[in-house]
Amino acid sequence: MSAPELQSGRAAGRRSAIRAVVALAVFAAILVAVYVARPDDFVLYIKAFHVIAVISWMAGLLYMPRLFIYHSDAEPGSAQSETFKMMEQRLLKIIMNPAMMITWALGLFLAWDVYEFQGGWLHAKIGLVVLLTMVHVLFSRAVRNFAADGPRKSPRYWRMMNEIPTLLMIGIVILVIVKPF
Repeated sequence: MSAPELQSGRAAGRRSAIRAVVALAVFAAILVAVYVARPDDFVLYIKAFHVIAVISWMAGLLYMPRLFIYHSDAEPGSAQSETFKMMEQRLLKIIMNPAMMITWALGLFLAWDVYEFQGGWLHAKIGLVVLLTMVHVLFSRAVRNFAADGPRKSPRYWRMMNEIPTLLMIGIVILVIVKPF
């Protein structure tokens, strides 16, 4: 990759990071405004923001293994491999990490304020979210490994790993909506 391409990639990365910071700042400002105003439907706003964060986090968790599948087939050091590295880093740092943190913060607030940490369904849900977080950590380690051109897992491995967030999401949604116990 030539120096101008790298510079434009870095500049584009900076612009993406700035846009992400602005978006997070706007999100935080809206959240603070709702918290300060404390409308009668305050909890519904928190639930809505929690769902928005969950959707963003899940989008990343479902997309990242697809990138890994394609990255596994790319020759280390090739332009294609370098592009995947950049995409993986940006997805992790700009979307997935903030979305996960917001999901956890708002989810724990709801568990404490609305449900007072009561209910077997809530404990099971938190357990599944812990497993989802472990998948996130596994993907984060894979991003670092790909960035270092370390040993690669096969595309088949990443296809199988792609199913884990989906299965955990199904369990979480059923627990939240049905509250079976």
